[in-house]
Parts: sequence; structure tokens; C-alpha cells
Amino acid sequence: MRRGARKDLLRVLPPVARVVALAAAVALLASCRPAPSALEQIRTRGELRVVTLNLPTCYYLGSQGTEGLEFELARSFAAQLGVTLSMYPVANEHAMQEALAAGRADIAAAQLTATPEWNHSGKGAVPYARIPQLVVYQRTGTKPRGTLQFEKAKLAVRAGSPQERILERLKKTVAPTLKWVETAPTSADPLEDVDSGDADYAIIDAREFSFAHHLYPDVLVGFELPADRPVQWIVRRGANDLLDGVNRYFQWLRESGRMVKLIQQATGEVRSFAYEESREFQTHLSDRLPRFRPWFEQASEESGLDWRLLAAIGYQESKWDPLAQSGAGALGVMMLTSDTAEAMGIKDRSNPQQSIFAGARYLAEVREKVPDRIPEPDRTWFTVAAYNVGFGHLEDARVLAQTAGKNPDSWADVREQLPLLAQERWYVKVKRGYARGWEPVQFVDRVQRYLTLLEWQPGEAVASQGTRVQAAGAGG
Repeated sequence: MRRGARKDLLRVLPPVARVVALAAAVALLASCRPAPSALEQIRTRGELRVVTLNLPTCYYLGSQGTEGLEFELARSFAAQLGVTLSMYPVANEHAMQEALAAGRADIAAAQLTATPEWNHSGKGAVPYARIPQLVVYQRTGTKPRGTLQFEKAKLAVRAGSPQERILERLKKTVAPTLKWVETAPTSADPLEDVDSGDADYAIIDAREFSFAHHLYPDVLVGFELPADRPVQWIVRRGANDLLDGVNRYFQWLRESGRMVKLIQQATGEVRSFAYEESREFQTHLSDRLPRFRPWFEQASEESGLDWRLLAAIGYQESKWDPLAQSGAGALGVMMLTSDTAEAMGIKDRSNPQQSIFAGARYLAEVREKVPDRIPEPDRTWFTVAAYNVGFGHLEDARVLAQTAGKNPDSWADVREQLPLLAQERWYVKVKRGYARGWEPVQFVDRVQRYLTLLEWQPGEAVASQGTRVQAAGAGG
């Protein structure tokens, strides 16, 4: 049809038909425009959606906020995009795949390896790290030195895990008679099987072992398998520009050196207590504490907490060093995160006076959450534990204690339950999920030791304001 004829046709059409024809023409033009890319969609909604797993190596609730390597990586990437981060955990890898396939998430991030099972929902980015695979054994057992020992041994491995896929490859290539015991995620951990003697060996990620060996000190490393495991993010299918952006992001992390630092910070390692620290403590008692003691005492008057308890926590956190900084970004004498410092109304965490007063206020707020019926000294140790791990995780441990027929108001009983929050078959049963549950136990033990040393000083023999040194049954 000629152009003039088309105009004539529009003129002779009735008004309603003319509107319909114009709308169809506009729709036709709109359909010719390219659909917005994945990055454009993310920037338009102002949100990056990341699905993950509640694991110590990925994402979990810490004492003052969310922690985990994958969380730190995702938060940094969202900041580079100039959007907020929406990150949420699901039950397993299958649920992560469904979230990607349905478009509910842009990225899956949980120490993953892109296997064929992911092909229908996403595409793997370039691996950002490679994790050694460790063969572990019980201290009293026979130390393994090579894969040939596997065929005559009882192996434990988590069902559906990357380690099970490693065993499947070994069975196909070098060990046709290889057998193993699959451990369901909600039952015993493979390391627990080795620790109890139900299995001779287990294969585990080195990064996971950095957390787990605190729970199973009698489980040792035999050797490292020749092949390590690549870990990467999985980006939803069709989001090619987002995939390119993820690859550029990890290249920047590697070249800047930030990747190495983030991985080192996100481990389960904690500083072990040595009795030699007592001598170091005595040195700091004379060369550091005099400067800070007046502020501890003033904070004590304001908060109603024993100044020596505040000082003991400050020493455990930073050795009374106002410039001390943790791998997780906590800073100052009382090791406050930026969020906690803001909530407590201070701007300079490296200012020792501000840090001490804010730390005391925060500790007092935590104490108010502990039920009044809990007697001393248990209430104090509950408070100190919650200062370290977060009140929610402390409540989870109290629930576990009650479920086990223990006294949820007894620190001696609850301290036994706290480490269980690091074991999957227990933390999936509680409200707040995974926690580095051994840390608050160690934290309280050390604070008790430093508090004892402070009270042993001349003129400090009597505990004030009801604070006691030892809880019945407490370690230390």
C-alpha cells in the first residue's frame, strides 16, 4: 500500500478503530526495541539478587551482622554496580538452581563448582579460587598416604557433595572396587563419622576443615588429593553481560590482591590461648591500662557493669590497642563494627574513649535481653557470650539445651550446646542457622582468665557490682 493511501485509510477509519490501529503501530515499534540486558534490569530495580547456602564458608549471621566469604564478595560486587544487595539462603543446590531458572536470583554463590546439573539454570563464571581436597583420619587410626588405601577402607562423604563426585571419578579411573558411606546433610557430619570411628577416612574441602577442626580436634589431615576443586559463581542463563561483569570483577579482585586477603580473613581460624599470654598481659597492664582505666571506670558508672569486666573484654578483643582491626572489619579497643558503632552513636572507632563507652553501652543492651531470672554469675557469662556471637545465636543454644533436657539458664549447660551451632544437623533445626559456636565458649573462657588476673592485682581482690570470676562448671 502506498504511503498516501495508508494516510487516507486512517482518515476514513472511525475514531475507535483509528486509536486501535495507532496502538498496534506503537506496539510494533516497541517490539523492535531490544529487551533490557541483565545489568540494565539490575540497575533499574536497584538490587542484585544472590542466592546462597547457610554455611560457614558462605553466609551466616555473626555477632554484629552477616558474615561469610560469599557475602563479602557479593556485597563488594553490588557496591561496584551501585545497587543494594539482596542475598538469601536456601536449603540446597537444587533449590539454588530453581531460583536461577525462575529468575528469582541473578547469581548463585556458595562455593560452587559448575557441574552439568547447573546447565539448565545458569552458566559458571571463571573460577575465582581452587580449594585443596583433604583426606582426614582419626588420630588413633592409620594415617592414609595415598588413594590406593581407599579400596580397603571405610570412607565417609556427604551425599551429593563435590567430594562424592571426586570419589565417583576415582572409581571410574583407578579404583573400580571403591566404596563409601553417604552421609545425609541432616544426620552426622562425615568428620563426625571419622571422629567416632564409624569411618576410617573422609574427604573434605580445606576451607571447610578450617572451621570444622575446632569441633573435631582428634581428626587430622592425612594427605591432599592431587586435584583441587574450582569454585565459582553461577550466573542465570541468558545474562551474558552480567556474566562478563562478574568475570571482570573477579579479575580485578585477583590483580589487586584483595581476593587473597578476603579468603584469608574468611577462615575458621581463631587465636588460641596460651598461658604465656599471662606474662604479656602483665606487661600491658602497666604500659597500656593506665591510659584507659579512667574511661573503663567512667563507662562502668554509666552502664552499671564492672569496669574490670569491660577491661577484660577490651583486652580479649584488642589487647587494649585502639588501632587493632579484625579480618571482618571490626575496629578499636572494643572491636566494634561500623554498624554497631553507628547504632551506639559514635563516629570514630579508633578513638579509645568513644570505643570503650560504646562497647559498654552495647554490652549493657545485650545484658538487658538476658532474662532477669538467670542468677549471677551465669547471667554475666551469657551476656559476654552474646556480645561475641550475637544474642539470637545464644537463644538458639539455650533452645538446644532445653531440648536436650539441660538447663537453658545454666551457662555450664549452654556452653556445651553452643559448638553444636556449627554442625549442620543441629543448626538447620534452630531459627538463626549457622554460628561459629566454639568462639563464644573460647571468648568467655579468656575473658574469665583476664578478669581473674585483673582481680588478682593489688587492691582489686574483691569483685564489685556482683561480678564473679568463675561460673560453676565453666571451662578455664
